[in-house]
Amino acid sequence: MSLRFDSLVGPEITGALDAVARLRIEVFREWPYLYDGDPAYEASYLSAFAASPQAIVVAASDGGEIVGASTGAPLSDHAEDFAEAFRGSGIALEEVFYCAESVLRAPYRGQGAGHVFFDRREDHARRLGFRFAAFCAVVRPDDHPARPAEYRPLDDFWRHRGYERAQGVMAQFSWKDIGKMQPDAKPLQFWIRDLSRGTAPGTVRGTG
Repeated sequence: MSLRFDSLVGPEITGALDAVARLRIEVFREWPYLYDGDPAYEASYLSAFAASPQAIVVAASDGGEIVGASTGAPLSDHAEDFAEAFRGSGIALEEVFYCAESVLRAPYRGQGAGHVFFDRREDHARRLGFRFAAFCAVVRPDDHPARPAEYRPLDDFWRHRGYERAQGVMAQFSWKDIGKMQPDAKPLQFWIRDLSRGTAPGTVRGTG
C-alpha cells in the first residue's frame, strides 16, 4: 500500500476536517482511548485548527482517500485547556508547538507513517520559530480490564523521536468511554522535545 502525504495549512485545512473527524472517532475507539465518538464535539474541537493561521494537518491518502492524519497548532491556541497543566513547569505556552493527534487506519500501520507525521509537524514548528514540540497521551492503569494482552505502549517510539515525559505536566480531559453512560475525566501525560537539539531534551525545564 502506497501512501501520499500532504501538509495542509491555512484554508487547505478546512477541506480535510470531516475526514479527520471520522478517523478520530474510528481510531480513538481503540485502546487506550476507548472513545465513544461524538460528531458534535469533533466539529467544535477541529474548528480550532481551521481558525489557527499557524496550524497544520498532515494528511495520508491512498487512492485519493484520507486514511490517516496528524494535526498541530501552537499550544497557546489551546491555552484554556492546557495552561493549568503547564503552570509551574517553567515552560511558556508561547514556546511550544502542540502535536495533537496522529490517527491512522490499522492496515496502514507499521510502514513509517508515524515518523512522517512527526517530521512534517516538527519541521513546520521550526519554520515558525517554536523552541519545543509537545503532545499528550492518556494514562490508563496497567490492570484496566479493556487493555489488550498484546498491547505495546508507544513510549520507545516517542523516545526515539527525542521526546521525554514532562514530569508533573498533566492535563485532565473528559470523554465517554465505550460502554459507559457518562463522560469522566482522564489524566493525560505531556511529552516534550527541544526542537533545537537532535536528541531527547534531558535537561529541558519541566522534563525528567
